[in-house]
Amino acid sequence: MKAGIWRRVGFPLTVALILFVFLFPIAWMLLGSFKTHVQIISLENILIFTPTLENYIAVFAKYNFLRYILNSLIIALGATALSLLIGLPAAYGIARSKMHVLGLVILIGRIIPGIAFIIPWYILFSRLHLIDTYLALILAHMLIVLPLVIWIMIPMFEAVPTELEEAGLIDGCSRNRVFVNLVLPITVPGIITASLLSIIFSWNNFLFSLVLSDRSTKPLPVAIFNFLSYNEVSWGPLMAAAAIITLPVMLIALVSQRYVVSGFASGAVKG
Repeated sequence: MKAGIWRRVGFPLTVALILFVFLFPIAWMLLGSFKTHVQIISLENILIFTPTLENYIAVFAKYNFLRYILNSLIIALGATALSLLIGLPAAYGIARSKMHVLGLVILIGRIIPGIAFIIPWYILFSRLHLIDTYLALILAHMLIVLPLVIWIMIPMFEAVPTELEEAGLIDGCSRNRVFVNLVLPITVPGIITASLLSIIFSWNNFLFSLVLSDRSTKPLPVAIFNFLSYNEVSWGPLMAAAAIITLPVMLIALVSQRYVVSGFASGAVKG
């Protein structure tokens, strides 16, 4: 009897509460992006108002957000591409050599807070005159993205039957050709999963971008500071900018959901 009541009442209420907690800030942000400053700070007529596009116009016309979007794309795609180039062979080597201790060391590097790396990164890049360059930001973001790629791909490669690789070697293929032509096509769902999550993590990174970027390479999360001043906060443009940052990530997550699920599922089953 109690189980039936839980299924009919308790479970739907719990799901509704969780959805409310997660979706309410997003809904408030989206609604606020179409309001004037007076409407945002007023608690009257929260849902009934005349929408305006002035905030989005100000974001692109006054604050040059197209430049920041381009910067974020260059940094996220660059960090993801280099991480895949290095991480895929590294993950394959760890998986086939069963070097799980090395994998643990890489994971520890990912767990350590970014604040522990930011001062050495800044000193190194300043000595090399790389502050405010895409290269510095891409390399810094790889500190977050590369361990993610390796740890996602290790179980993917472990799930590939070794007999398949042995057959390729017997047919005269080199180890590199076996890896490129046989192993990688099988692990495409995992590669897609690692790529999408890497782009999302790089896109949302704030700390490294705050310290290592300046006018020419400033990405979207750091550009939010343009709407904060000592005297006031431009709530309308701020919410419009937050929507611009958030919506692409949400769309990527929704569109790629089945790839991410299939990628993790394929890596969870061996041979």
